[in-house]
Amino acid sequence: MTSAQSRIRLFNNRWLEKLTVISASMFIALWAVSLPLIALAARGTASFGPAILLFLAGGVLWTLTEYALHRYVFHWQPASTRLAEAVFVMHGNHHAVPNDPLRNLMPPIVSLPVGGLIWAIMLAAIGPAGSWMFLGFMVGYVTYDLVHYACHQWPMKGRLARALKTHHMRHHHHHEAGNFAITGMMWDRLLRTRIVPGRDVKQPARHSSL
Repeated sequence: MTSAQSRIRLFNNRWLEKLTVISASMFIALWAVSLPLIALAARGTASFGPAILLFLAGGVLWTLTEYALHRYVFHWQPASTRLAEAVFVMHGNHHAVPNDPLRNLMPPIVSLPVGGLIWAIMLAAIGPAGSWMFLGFMVGYVTYDLVHYACHQWPMKGRLARALKTHHMRHHHHHEAGNFAITGMMWDRLLRTRIVPGRDVKQPARHSSL
């Protein structure tokens, strides 16, 4: 387990730095409260059938969002030094120290405002019933983040668990140009970014520290 001494420091300001980390227990507590509140907001906005369909659509939308963010944003290699530093803060530090338990989960300073924006967009696009889609989206997000944490911190026994961990560890230890999905592994297969051992794939440029 990574100690605080070996953790990469992202900001000189200690209070800002504290906002970049979150423990598993705090993450679970946060979403154990937040997800029921979203469900409460969604209650009564749609009948049972449409609500289930919207919830499932939100979950599927999350898997595609997860893939797209990881592939096109977190592994973006901009020419600008400033933008490259921003990408390192977002994700490059995770590849530098992948098993830091306090950086295997998205901190609320990011997830809450981004989630609020996505909720607003869904409400504007669908109306009040958009809360059902948002609930599915966020259940997908929380599942993804917990699976990501487990891949780095737990042995992951069982056929599905081993498959999830192997898929993600190949992204870290084989090369970074594939296996962008964590829970939505189908997207790597469909979009031809699944890592196949032995395949010759061009290695991406290394991340640099701030």
